[in-house]
Amino acid sequence: MARGLSLRALVPNAITAAALCSGLTGIRFAIAGDFEKSVQAVLLAGVLDGIDGRAARLLKAQSRFGAELDSLADAISFGVAPALIVYLWSLHALPSLGWMAALAFAICCVLRLARFNARLDLDDQPHKAAGFLTGVPAPLGAVLGFLPLCLWIASGERDFANPIGVSVWMVLAAFLMISNIPTLSWSRLRPAPGVRLFVLALVGLVMAALLVEPWPTLAVLTIGYLALLPYGLFVYAKVRRQGPLAVPEPELDELDEPLGPS
Repeated sequence: MARGLSLRALVPNAITAAALCSGLTGIRFAIAGDFEKSVQAVLLAGVLDGIDGRAARLLKAQSRFGAELDSLADAISFGVAPALIVYLWSLHALPSLGWMAALAFAICCVLRLARFNARLDLDDQPHKAAGFLTGVPAPLGAVLGFLPLCLWIASGERDFANPIGVSVWMVLAAFLMISNIPTLSWSRLRPAPGVRLFVLALVGLVMAALLVEPWPTLAVLTIGYLALLPYGLFVYAKVRRQGPLAVPEPELDELDEPLGPS
């Protein structure tokens, strides 16, 4: 950093900064009581977070500065912002228990990111070597935390805003982020050549559903991801019985990956 950022490094770091601003803006919308826009802002931060690392690799602009900025932005956008949004929506009805649940979510997100960064240079990572992630990535953890809110928006049922149930759910989502549960990575979800056209059609239909009925669709996708967690455990156990597998470029599958070299 003595000579400043290179010109090509500005692009991925600008995307990271935009993701951070989007996550923080979600808090602003929640303070104003517009919870739909608050969730959308955090989801936009997740999309931008998926772009910045790939932009850095494409431009060969990985840097230590980018890695630190990315981790800090993720901690705020996917830990602090969802915790505060859900607290302002429902958990404030239980000032003590609700705040503790929100704190648990934010802290566990930060701990997950710190654990990931601490393991970057370790060779002994059995989950990564087999093509799996460890626990739920931070962006997906934020989506899980928003599940009751999405169901409430989609249905209008007040039961989904029950602060006790939402508190329990937030703690469960926090646990999934810091757990050692092997979860499926993109390398494990790559479709076979014979079904890729069907996958393209399915993706198109899902995008149409997100545009027409975004909240029920988002809730269904989130529940579908939860249903994949036991399947991931089953596949990982099967892979371990067969012996470790080397997956090409496993770092591309980690949603928490910073912009620095891995």
